[in-house]
Amino acid sequence: MILNMLEGKSLPVYGEGKNVRDWLYVEDHASAIWAIMSRAEAGETWNVGGETEWRNIDLVHRLCEIVAEETGKPASTYTSLIRFVTDRPGHDQRYAIDCGKIKRELGWSQAHGFEEGLRHTVRWYLKHRDWVQSVRTGEYRKWIEANYTAPGRT
Repeated sequence: MILNMLEGKSLPVYGEGKNVRDWLYVEDHASAIWAIMSRAEAGETWNVGGETEWRNIDLVHRLCEIVAEETGKPASTYTSLIRFVTDRPGHDQRYAIDCGKIKRELGWSQAHGFEEGLRHTVRWYLKHRDWVQSVRTGEYRKWIEANYTAPGRT
């Protein structure tokens, strides 16, 4: 969505955008994975969640507001790009996660609030447009080959 906003492309939202999802900032997700890898018994199952449920349409509107604030443009620049598209058959109306077990047993919890994580994410995309473009075009593969391919191997 952020990239589409920056490029003036449509922002597709399934159905009426009422589907609910549990959102978690990427660094909190990574810290949960580390907690599991370093402190959990092998074979256990863990749910990782943000305990922050938002309807998709509300999230898109909030993203539009933040991108507008960060770029100095009116929010309508971005909200006008929202397009409702046909929802896929059988699409879940709500994804919810009970992450009580990881909190109780491993002492993990989210370090970032939803709003903070969302703003960090927008700022990251604004700051790293060149990197994102290199991934989208496949240009990053040259860097991977130069830095991760053993000599004599391809």
